[in-house]
Amino acid sequence: MDEKCGVVGLSLTDRAAARPLYYSLYTLQHRGQESAGIVTHDGFQQHDHVEMGLVEEAFGPGDLEGLSGAAGIGHVRYPTAGSVEKSCAQPFTVSFKSGSLALSHNGNLVNAGEIRDELAAKGHAFTSDGDTEVIAHDLARNLLESDLVRAVKATMSRIHGSYSLTIMHDETVLGLRDPEGNRPLVIGELEDGYVLASESAAIDTLDGDLVRDVRPGELVVLEDDGTGFESYQLVDREHTAHCFFEHVYFARPDSVIDGSLVYETRRDLGRALWAESGIETDVVMPVPDSGRAFASGYADAASEAGAGDPDAGVEFAEGLMKNRYVGRTFIMPTQDERERAVRLKLNPIRSTIEGRSVTLIDDSIVRGTTSTQLVELLRDAGAEEIHVRIGAPPIVAPCYMGIDMATREELIAAEQDVAAVEDEIGADSLAHLSIDAITEALGTDREDLCLGCVTGAYPYDIDGEERDRDVTAPAVGEAGASADD
Repeated sequence: MDEKCGVVGLSLTDRAAARPLYYSLYTLQHRGQESAGIVTHDGFQQHDHVEMGLVEEAFGPGDLEGLSGAAGIGHVRYPTAGSVEKSCAQPFTVSFKSGSLALSHNGNLVNAGEIRDELAAKGHAFTSDGDTEVIAHDLARNLLESDLVRAVKATMSRIHGSYSLTIMHDETVLGLRDPEGNRPLVIGELEDGYVLASESAAIDTLDGDLVRDVRPGELVVLEDDGTGFESYQLVDREHTAHCFFEHVYFARPDSVIDGSLVYETRRDLGRALWAESGIETDVVMPVPDSGRAFASGYADAASEAGAGDPDAGVEFAEGLMKNRYVGRTFIMPTQDERERAVRLKLNPIRSTIEGRSVTLIDDSIVRGTTSTQLVELLRDAGAEEIHVRIGAPPIVAPCYMGIDMATREELIAAEQDVAAVEDEIGADSLAHLSIDAITEALGTDREDLCLGCVTGAYPYDIDGEERDRDVTAPAVGEAGASADD
């Protein structure tokens, strides 16, 4: 599974934006580890620094000093569309007759190839194979003919897919969320300005206050002097398509996504997991760190169910010790690296495991490699029984919306039922959380979530895939929204 990306944008009163952007990118590092970049504008010209690697690797001593200006945007990337090379690193910048433009993109367009071909035929020269450059070129073209808001609306009428964007046109910073709200984006208020970010944790890092989520289909324009923002509801859909996986795995537990604290949502999902498939074992343990909140809620629900019975309830304990200096296997690009990293990353605590029945809780199973190796680790450590509980439904289809969640051939549950997967990973039992439990915990109707990876039906018009709603991709050859729309 490849990572999504993290975006941030800042407009401050009279303080340089580079260092707060840098701190924000550190906070969003979990959303992408291939490249990091910042672009600022000082009112006269644009400044940028974009490099491959982690934030600490991309920025060296003195790099921030060269990024002058009180407005800027930043990005951390893991590739979901485009190559793993500097040409696809972001923010992506372009200069044209109407000024300078920079974009940071979290998500994935479905029709980027069609728009690229059309623009290339009209003379646009592309320097990367990423979809962010496609958005930048289309927006730059529209800015030659319309004001900022109308130009954004015209581009929105042509691009199809998931996107949360931070944009900078000269010194003006904007935030844009796709009409389905697939990817998160929030607004925060600082003492001396405003911030847009993928997650509220970045706002916390800057000692700011969360104002609210950017609404699906909304354009937010930060005032150049950092004193406020303007809102334009450019598109309004009947239903959204929030990514449920943000709550299950991707977002930081301390972030608030679509009005819900992620940590508490995961605890609620763990409680629902006990209600649906709880089993009495000697110990409940999480896969660190992804399963911890689920396991906590699961264990609490189990204890409450056995209240009054001294022999009831389960022990919550850490049974796997994480080596925090090993990168996450979730984002390692090759199967060999993923398999090797599991052994480097986790070591069993034998006193918790030996001679006992164990419930092992994680957020999801993708390829099944990690789950198989964890069950082997626990067997080798002396576990008598191993029951695996998963805080999400089986992942049966790829994600096209910003998480490159392997191919169907690589997904362990794509062509197998739960019993077959249970046998393959070597567990004594395996159970997943239901879609109904997900929707209840999120307090959201099923029609307002993107569940494509667990249903095989998507909220976007994707060639060769089923749709879960009446949606058709825009005809790229047609003109976008006019300036009068």
